[in-house]
Amino acid sequence: MYTNSSTLIFTDLDGTLLNRDTFKFDSIKPFLIELKNKNIIIIPNSSKTEDEIIEFNNEANFQFPFISENGSIIHNLNFLNDEFPNKIMLAKNIHEIQNIFDKNINQDLKSKCKVISSLTMSEQTKIFGLPENKLKKVYKRSCTIPIIFEGNNEEKLSLKKILLKNGLDFKDGGRVLNLGDRVNKADAMKKITQMLETKFKYKPKTIAVGDNYNDLEMLQNSDIPCLVKNDKFLNENLKIKNLIISKQAAPEGWVEIVKLALEKI
Repeated sequence: MYTNSSTLIFTDLDGTLLNRDTFKFDSIKPFLIELKNKNIIIIPNSSKTEDEIIEFNNEANFQFPFISENGSIIHNLNFLNDEFPNKIMLAKNIHEIQNIFDKNINQDLKSKCKVISSLTMSEQTKIFGLPENKLKKVYKRSCTIPIIFEGNNEEKLSLKKILLKNGLDFKDGGRVLNLGDRVNKADAMKKITQMLETKFKYKPKTIAVGDNYNDLEMLQNSDIPCLVKNDKFLNENLKIKNLIISKQAAPEGWVEIVKLALEKI
């Protein structure tokens, strides 16, 4: 149960808390337990689906509140307080999103958007790095559609412009683009902190941990932003104030920067 002394850690999963290739995190489980014992609340904030994050919770042997599908849905806030709802939808449902996409995107751009679920099973497993038996959880989505875009950068920007004009967007998670509503991980993070502040008259400190483009809004809007080592950002000028960058990759890099962040609180 939440108390005023709590610190909230909003964290991406793949490539951040989970190893980028194996998705393992066994080596840092003792540290997660240590944080829980200190009343520090960890909130996964991921592009993953509800079922995928429930699987993570089960593997961690925790019942984390969490945010799925890039800020689309908040789950298990009742774990923080009995008066909070179990689920909060922040995004349009997948059927509305598909209808808007179909009506407003021209055929040329549509032809460059490959819905991953329509590809062969071998292509899907290669893209996600997951075995076939885990792909069912990947596709059990309420608010987002994973796609591969096969156009050039100019066409990609054109697609984004049209999507934004019609109330949609896509998020770049590294492996795929996730087509969805105009919400992001920061929107869900802010919603949770506002609810806690309203309820307890105290604003919690937020640590945000990510590794990719779809984490940037979350990092920019947290008290202490943390980036787990990702080679694609080595030459990027992210312009995020007080950003902490790990020297190690996930999952060890997660422990490294969370410890540094907690020293600042």
